[in-house]
This record gives sequence, C-alpha cells and structure tokens, in this order.
Amino acid sequence: MTIQRIAVLGAGQMGNGIAQVAACSGYDVVMIDIKDEFVANGIATIEKSLAKLVAKERMTQSDADSARARISTATDRKFCSDADLVIEAVPEILSLKETIFSELDQICKPECILASNTSSISISKIAAATNRADRVIGMHFMNPVPLMELVEIINGESTSTETNAAVIKAAEGMGKIPLSTEDSPGFISNRILCPMLNEAILCLEEGIATKEAIDGIMKLGMRHPMGPLALADYIGLDTVLHIMDVLYDGFKTPKYQASSLLRQMVENGELGRKSGQGFYNY
Repeated sequence: MTIQRIAVLGAGQMGNGIAQVAACSGYDVVMIDIKDEFVANGIATIEKSLAKLVAKERMTQSDADSARARISTATDRKFCSDADLVIEAVPEILSLKETIFSELDQICKPECILASNTSSISISKIAAATNRADRVIGMHFMNPVPLMELVEIINGESTSTETNAAVIKAAEGMGKIPLSTEDSPGFISNRILCPMLNEAILCLEEGIATKEAIDGIMKLGMRHPMGPLALADYIGLDTVLHIMDVLYDGFKTPKYQASSLLRQMVENGELGRKSGQGFYNY
C-alpha cells in the first residue's frame, strides 16, 4: 500500500489545507470540487498560505513553487481513478458521503484507500456504501490544517491493519502526528471537546458567569489558548450542535444533550465567525 498520489475531495477550508500539506510534503495531489469557482477559491487560499510561509521564512520560494506545481485541480471525480489515497472533505451529511464513497468505489483502483475527514460520522456507516470496507478509514485533520499537528485516525469495524498502517505512514509523511481510535460517536477529539464547549454554553445560559469570565477562567486557570465560547465561535456553532446531536443519538444519555441556547443561536443564524455573530461579534 504505497501512497504517492492523493486526491482530495472538497476545496474548502479543510480540503485546501489538506491538499497544501500533502503537496508540501512531496505528494502529487489533485483537488476536486463540484464547481470551478470553489476550486479557484481553494487554490487562491493555498497560494496565499504559501506566500505567508515564504514571507515568514518557514519555507523557500522554490519549495513553495514546487508544492504549488504538485497540485492539479478538477471538477469531476473521475480524476480520482489513479489515486492511491482519496481524502474526502465535504459537508458533514451522511447521505452525501455515502453517495460519494459508493461512486469512488466504482471509480478508484481496487487497492486505493478511501478516507473521510469527518469529525463525527461513523466510518463503519460510510464504509458500508462500498465493497472495500477494509480500505475505508477516517483521517480527521484539525483546523487549521497547515498548523495543527494531529491527525485522528479512525478505524471502522472492517478497516484492515494494513490500511491503518499505510494511512499512518502517509500522515507522518505529511509531517503530522497520527493517533488511532476505534469508531465511536465523536471519536476521541469531539467526544471530549464538544461536551466541554456545551457545558460552557450551559454556564452562560444559566447566568453563572459572563462570557468573558467563562473564557477567561479557562484560559488563565487551565492554560487553554482560547476560551470555550470563543472556540465554539471559531469552530462554528452549527458544527458544535451537529456533533452534540451525533453524540446524543449515539449514546442516548442526558450529558450529551445540546444546550437550548446553542440550538436557539443556530436557529437564529448566529453561527460564530462564519456568520459574523456568535457569542462574540466579528
């Protein structure tokens, strides 16, 4: 399972970050999205990021140019056909992922590994849409991808040890630290993180402290670089709510029930940084 060519599905924030990191590490990458404008925006983000790295002397202009040259683009998934690894980074909708993985199963060569960047959806459910469940795995990159070291590797019920080993090697080749977990609602990262964010929202909802005090206590007392309410805004309140709902559906225990304030804010379109309004104004 030698991985040399990688296809990334999705040119958004996560997809273009994954494509950039892979290309900077010497992999040939094709970044695919459904519209030319999405691909163009993704490439523009990559080029801006590479320019910043050069300006900060974290890479040379020659290396940046070489990385950019290793990235091709497309709007048709047929360009995944010669990839050794496909990393899907599309919206967190199970039916969409099932459709895409079923299509990839037909397009990609038999030995190709299919990975999802999902932050909470069951890898086993995604794998069930294919005839290669042993070669389906989760690669949960952290945001922002170029800066964060971790890749959470999630094994589905049928993921083979060979697939896990190949993906760990690929992640290490991208300069990341891969840590493995078994398939479970929220995996490890979001099973721990999102209930903490939800608890902070409950504290605000119950009037126990101001948002500034809640964030300040966690930053100063726990050495968190960002307070939980500010972090929820950064992640996106809709994303936090989605993950809490996945956890609640999976475990059916009250501790995973989303705060009514969180749900109300999402219904009002107050999604955090992406909408300009969350717990803070942006």
